[in-house]
Amino acid sequence: MTQSPVPESLPTPEPPTPTPPQQGKSLTASVKTFLYETLTTILPALVLVLIINVFLGEARRVEMQSMEPNLYENQRLIIEKISYRLHRPQRGDIIVLRLPNHNGEPPLIKRVIGLPGEIVEIRGGQVYINGKPLTETYLTERADTDMAPCPVPANSVFVLGDNRPVSNDSRYFGPISDADIIGRACFRYWPLSQIGPVN
Repeated sequence: MTQSPVPESLPTPEPPTPTPPQQGKSLTASVKTFLYETLTTILPALVLVLIINVFLGEARRVEMQSMEPNLYENQRLIIEKISYRLHRPQRGDIIVLRLPNHNGEPPLIKRVIGLPGEIVEIRGGQVYINGKPLTETYLTERADTDMAPCPVPANSVFVLGDNRPVSNDSRYFGPISDADIIGRACFRYWPLSQIGPVN
């Protein structure tokens, strides 16, 4: 039987001619990929920041001198919004509040003094709760002022600034509703030399 001769080598196939890249499509695809990756990275982060800011806490700057010597203007604070969902404000808490019917004005930082059902009175700068003097170790100066007895309604608090001579507080605008409390000042983070809890 005769065998067909085997060729010494197979012919080398010609390499395929490269197709020139389509510049327009490549650029569009790159932009779409960039936008997709940006949105899938940044959008969840923005949503998380929004949730934290609305429900958990936020940063605030002290605007005035009404809380000196415990808080000074331009200090930065963390305001937490969780605890008052679990319990009522406590006497001595430092809170951030909105003034009702004062749209556009910045929130105020004050200290809770009177609680619902109590009667707050000031005589010669001394605060009285239900006729008994209130011990305020955080004060360095009292305003030599008087205030007639003020009942604190349900779901409200009576607030004062620590710097009584210059503070705009419940002596002038009355008790504050719980609904107008933004949160509790819990931590001072700026300046770094004064970092620590707010008391």
